[in-house]
Amino acid sequence: MQTTWKGTISFGLVSIPVHLYSATKEHDVPLHQVHAKDGGRVRMKRYCEEEEKEVPYAEIAKGYESPDGRTVTLTDEDLADLPLPSKKIIDVLAFVDEGEIDPLMFSKAYYVGVADKAASKPYALLRDALVESGQIAVTKIALRSRESPAVLRVHDGTLVLQTCIWPDEVRPAAGIAPEEDVTVRPQELRMARSLMETLSEDFDLEQLHDDYQQALQQVIEARLQGVEVPHEEEAGEAPDNVIDLMEALRSSLRRAKDAHPERSRAEETEADEAEAGEPVEEQPPPRKRAAAKKTTATKTTAAKPSAATSKKSTTAKKSATAPKSATEKKSTAATKRTAATKSTTAKKSTTTTTTRKPATPRKAS
Repeated sequence: MQTTWKGTISFGLVSIPVHLYSATKEHDVPLHQVHAKDGGRVRMKRYCEEEEKEVPYAEIAKGYESPDGRTVTLTDEDLADLPLPSKKIIDVLAFVDEGEIDPLMFSKAYYVGVADKAASKPYALLRDALVESGQIAVTKIALRSRESPAVLRVHDGTLVLQTCIWPDEVRPAAGIAPEEDVTVRPQELRMARSLMETLSEDFDLEQLHDDYQQALQQVIEARLQGVEVPHEEEAGEAPDNVIDLMEALRSSLRRAKDAHPERSRAEETEADEAEAGEPVEEQPPPRKRAAAKKTTATKTTAAKPSAATSKKSTTAKKSATAPKSATEKKSTAATKRTAATKSTTAKKSTTTTTTRKPATPRKAS
């Protein structure tokens, strides 16, 4: 793999000599410009307007034209001698959570490799610290005549440097989203979530391929062999205005189900409930026959309050009687104690003189 950049990661007082390697490769069919009439190759020539002749690449430099029309020429030496601290150093500025960096800022990715064996341990230290903390390192780097912010993160056990654009280079999104107040119904949201779950079943990012490149290669092969160029049936145009959103969601969900026949029964039931719209408790009122039953139930319910009232009345009477009965019991007990005391006293005073009278026969009642 070809080295793109050589420098050092500065992690506090720790220095890690590293090399950068391009982590991505865009596959594309190489095409060049030709004359449509005869197929002749059209080449871009470096032409000098002052001398009116072609200029070799070795004599090409970079220039800047000021607003007043003056031109400043910058040589490769001028650009190489720029006083940039980040020219050969990736200086770690801070560690932040990955969610704090908007993915909109991410640019090109580079694998970070060690320059020698001595850098292996500090490299592993930084890598393991990032993994354990779950954070990424914010840095700056001067790469290809441009300084840019970058982040260091871990991918498959390897440090990756991801260059970013500056925050002020992100254009504001104001005025792009719909400004009017749009209300989304709960059943529409449930239907959309069900469609999302169905489309996401068994999705494998590795199975994606470039259909455009494949189709272009087929056209090129057909031209080389002198056969008819393959044509695919034109797909129907998407509607430019969705009138019935729920119907569009239902149709989309049916198509997604057909493409995923292995969908579980539980998910189908959940989707059907979402298609039904309102929940069960919000269904329309029952028909007339059900209304009649409801009337009967009402009459029965109306008759019940009297029984409940009588029960309450009986309970109230018992409650009122209970205190009275308790009072009477207390009074009776006191009377018995008094009588017992008097009887004992009388017996003591007349023990020697009292003569027991014969019992009087009890009259029949």
